[in-house]
Amino acid sequence: MLALKSVVLIIVGFVLLIKGADFFVGGASGIATKFRIPQMIIGLTIVAFGTSAPEAAISISAALQETTGIAIGNILGSNLLNVLLILGITSCIIPLHIQKSSMTFDMPFNLVISVVLLVMGAFLGKLDLVCGIILWGFMIFFMVKLIKDALKGRKESSEEEVPQTKNIFLLILFTIGGLAAVVFGSDLTVDNAKIIASMLGMDDRLIGLTIVAFGTSLPELITSVTAARKGNADIAVGNILGSNIFNILFVLGTVALIAPVEFASAFLLDAVLCIVSMALLMILCGKKQLLTRKGGAILLVCYVVYFVYLLIA
Repeated sequence: MLALKSVVLIIVGFVLLIKGADFFVGGASGIATKFRIPQMIIGLTIVAFGTSAPEAAISISAALQETTGIAIGNILGSNLLNVLLILGITSCIIPLHIQKSSMTFDMPFNLVISVVLLVMGAFLGKLDLVCGIILWGFMIFFMVKLIKDALKGRKESSEEEVPQTKNIFLLILFTIGGLAAVVFGSDLTVDNAKIIASMLGMDDRLIGLTIVAFGTSLPELITSVTAARKGNADIAVGNILGSNIFNILFVLGTVALIAPVEFASAFLLDAVLCIVSMALLMILCGKKQLLTRKGGAILLVCYVVYFVYLLIA
C-alpha cells in the first residue's frame, strides 16, 4: 500500500515538474520580452537561481545543522550532473545554439570559479570566512556584469517594436507559481523515490548518489528541456551555466560565511572533473557555437563513466 502511494505521488511530482516548468519558462520569457531583457540574462539569473533552490536549501540547511560536508558534495555533484547529463539530454533532444557571450564569458567564468574553488579546497582543506568573502566577491562582480549587459540590451532594442505580451502581474504569477510547482514537485518525487528505493533494499550511499543527486537537479533538467523544446535555447543554456555559478558562488559562499566547510580530499577529483567537464563543453560547442546531438551524446557517455566509477570506487 505504501509503495502504491509512493508511485502515485512520484507521478504527481513529475506532473508538477513538467507543468510548473512550462509556466515558469513561459513567464520568465514573457518578462524578458516585456522589459527588453535578453533571454540569456533571464536564464542566467531568475531561472538559474530558481532552479538552484533545492541545492541551496539542502546546503544551507546542512550548514545550519553543522553537517557542512554535505554542502560541497551536493554542489560538485550537481554541477557535474548539470553539464554532462542535463545539457547532454537537452542537446540530444534539440541541438543548442550557444550565444557568443556564453562562449566568451559565461563558460570561462565557470572555469575560473571552479579553479578558485579547487585551489582553496586543495591548499586550505576547508572553506572558511575568507573563502566565503572571496566567493561572494565573485558573485557581486557577476551580478554587476549581468546588470550592465541587461541595460545595454535594453538600450540596443529601444528602437524596436515591443511584441504584445501578457499582463506583467500575470507573467510574474506564472513565473513564481511555476517555480513553486517545480521545487515542490522535485521534493515530492525525491522523497517518495527514497521510500521505494529503501523498500527495494538500496543502501543510503547508493540512494544519495542516484536519487538525491538526480532529484535536486530535476528542476534544471525539466526547465532546460522545456525551454529548448519551446525554442528558448538561451534560457536552457543560461539556466545551466547560471545554476553552476550560483551553486558555487551563492550557495557555497553563503555556507562558508555561516560555518567553516571541510573540503575533504575525496572532493578534489570531483572538483577537477567539474573543470574538465566545462572545458569539454567549450570544445564540443567549438567555433560554430553549437552543441549538437553528437556532442550531447559524448557528454552523456562521460556522465555514465563517472557514475559507474562512483558506484565501484
